[in-house]
Amino acid sequence: MVAGAPRVFISHLSGVAVFDPNGDQVGRVRDVVVMLRVGGRPPRVLGLVVEVVSRHRIFLPMTRVTSLESGQVITTGVVNMRRFEQRAAETLVLGELLDRRVRLVENDEEVTVLDVAMSQLTARRDWEIDKVFVRRGKGGALRRRGEARTVEWSAVTGFSVEEHDQGAANLLATFEQLRPADLANVLHHLSAKRRSEVAAALDDDRLADVLEELPDDDQVEILGKLAEERAADVLEAMDPDDAADLLSELPEDDQERLLKLMQPQDAADMRRLMSYEERTAGGLMTTEPIVLRPDASVADALARVRNKDLTPALAAQVYVCRPPDETPTGKYLGVVHFQRLLREPPFTLVGSIVDTDLQPLPPDTPLPGVTSYLATYNMVAAPVVDESGSLLGAVTVDDVLDHLLPDDWREVSVVEMPQELTPASEDGGGRA
Repeated sequence: MVAGAPRVFISHLSGVAVFDPNGDQVGRVRDVVVMLRVGGRPPRVLGLVVEVVSRHRIFLPMTRVTSLESGQVITTGVVNMRRFEQRAAETLVLGELLDRRVRLVENDEEVTVLDVAMSQLTARRDWEIDKVFVRRGKGGALRRRGEARTVEWSAVTGFSVEEHDQGAANLLATFEQLRPADLANVLHHLSAKRRSEVAAALDDDRLADVLEELPDDDQVEILGKLAEERAADVLEAMDPDDAADLLSELPEDDQERLLKLMQPQDAADMRRLMSYEERTAGGLMTTEPIVLRPDASVADALARVRNKDLTPALAAQVYVCRPPDETPTGKYLGVVHFQRLLREPPFTLVGSIVDTDLQPLPPDTPLPGVTSYLATYNMVAAPVVDESGSLLGAVTVDDVLDHLLPDDWREVSVVEMPQELTPASEDGGGRA
């Protein structure tokens, strides 16, 4: 999906076919899921409700949509087939917004919503509802030309979440611009009741990012209050190493139930990570580094590094391996650093510029050995390779720091939080 994509009216998506990258039909769009926001701000589009061949409905996040044009939707090919269940903070556009009576801000005139349109934000993958197509007066067909028009979302009132409501709406509006680490800090200082309410209203990806920044006891508490299927979804959205650490904190019965609800590949990664001692290279590593075959070009490598969802540490280098490309890979050949990629012509094959001087880490390397390796060679990530020569994953400096800092390091804020983000009362009754 590219920046500057054309505006899409939601009613035109109803019944549109959804295809995977191979051209096989996944299902058809039945609705669009949005999150309303206070203060007249345009709603954020979370994803599509898709009816699959088996007739049940699933949720397709907008981050999994690669193209939305020419009367069809193309996905990344990774689709969670669990049945869609609407959450408290979510609104269905076709089911709940169309035919609704709202008022124009300019003159307080009552109008009927005929359609709404969404547009992609510049240089981002996020979508927002930005236009509303309304009809003046009551009744069915238009009586004369000019009674219907398209206005900005901010030009109408009547959609907004109740601002005096004590649910999570005001909290979410306040927290929306915070980085995950800062939001985690705020949540940690909320009462258990309010922490649970906010966690329930966050979407899976946002909650996953926040959980990764919370202390272990807060993670376990929040995960334990989620429905099991949603808990499995959130674990899948987390970085594999963080998700494995969280699972390890749960009783074995709970671990097994959640693993069975996860996608098989994700569950396999979790089981593999949990088989290593926590304070070893295998226990610290992520199973999702950038892996390329030797015949990939520098241009291919830079395209992978450019992915904004990667942490700086993971984007600092690519790992060259024989197929298969997923960990555990085929034979590990070496690493190519980001700076080297920038110095080479785009058509250069990564197999010809591999750095083979640095030996990889065995998975049983203890934490002090991992720390010494990164410090000695000025690295921000290190490959982890098993006895057969397969790449298992990569240990990044941020994961190492998590285990070197004191247990209560998250209690100390990096910067002082704004006063309005500090809980007003212990029982959650005040503004937070």
